[in-house]
This record gives sequence, C-alpha cells and structure tokens, in this order.
Amino acid sequence: MVNDEKRGAVMKRGSVTVLKAAIFAIGIVVLSLCIFALPSLAKSLAEMYPEFAYLRYPVLLGLYLTTGPFFYALYQGLRMLHLIENGKAFSYLAVYTLVRIKYCASMISILYIMGMIFLLTQNALHPSIAIMGLVILFSSIVIMLFSAVLQSLFKNALIMRLENELTV
Repeated sequence: MVNDEKRGAVMKRGSVTVLKAAIFAIGIVVLSLCIFALPSLAKSLAEMYPEFAYLRYPVLLGLYLTTGPFFYALYQGLRMLHLIENGKAFSYLAVYTLVRIKYCASMISILYIMGMIFLLTQNALHPSIAIMGLVILFSSIVIMLFSAVLQSLFKNALIMRLENELTV
C-alpha cells in the first residue's frame, strides 16, 4: 500500500513537471513568434499586398494585445500546477486562479472578435485569416468554458471539504 502511495506521488510530480514544461514551451514558442516571425511576416505581407499595407500596424497591435492575457493565463496555469503540487488544489486560491484563466480566455475571445469585425469592415478578412481567427476564438472559448466548469467543481469540492471539517 505504501509503494502505491509513493508511486502515485511520483506520477503526480512527474505529470505536473511535464505540464509545467509544456507551459514554458508554449510560452517560448509564442514569444519567439511575436519577436521574430510576426514583424517580418507583417512586413512581407504589406509589400505583397500594398492595398492593405495600412493595416500592418493595427493588426500587429491587435495580435500583441492578445499576448498580454495569454501570458497571464500561462502564468496562472503555472500557479495552479504549483498549488496542485503542494496539495492545495481544492483551495480558494485555486478557484481564483481558474477565475483569472477564464477572464483571460474571455478577453482573448473579445479581442479576436473585435479584430475580425475590424478586418471585415476594411474588406481585409481573407478566408484563411478568418479560419485562423476562428480557430483561436473557439479555442479560447473552450478554455473559458473548461475553466468555468473546473471553477465550479473546485468550489463545490472546497465547500464539501469545509463542511466535512466542521462535522469532524
């Protein structure tokens, strides 16, 4: 029985470490894209399509604005993993962390909707841009809904835990 508990703790620690590494990898990839790929891509697209060159900086600004909530959500994900690692998954801190992730996903969704409406009004919403925007939009909506469900579950588990502590 003790070996099973030790194995479970090691597996949990290993899983959390893999998830932390994945969050760091995602952050590094997105940061690299923002620093290196996006500016050069925007420049080359402005040269290829001079009729849309005036949209270069507004589109870049919109994309950079979405990285704020994105990186904050990644940070909150790391905090959540730290809480899980320390056995505080069902705490008020974990619930508030999920609330923040939900708000970040909501903000990203709103920014992408606004950006796609802006591009649509400028007759610059190419189908491939619309598809990429919709993929990101629906992904953030899924993350928002998943965070809301987890928040509700964690809150209920926390309430049940507090009720059990009071009865003992």
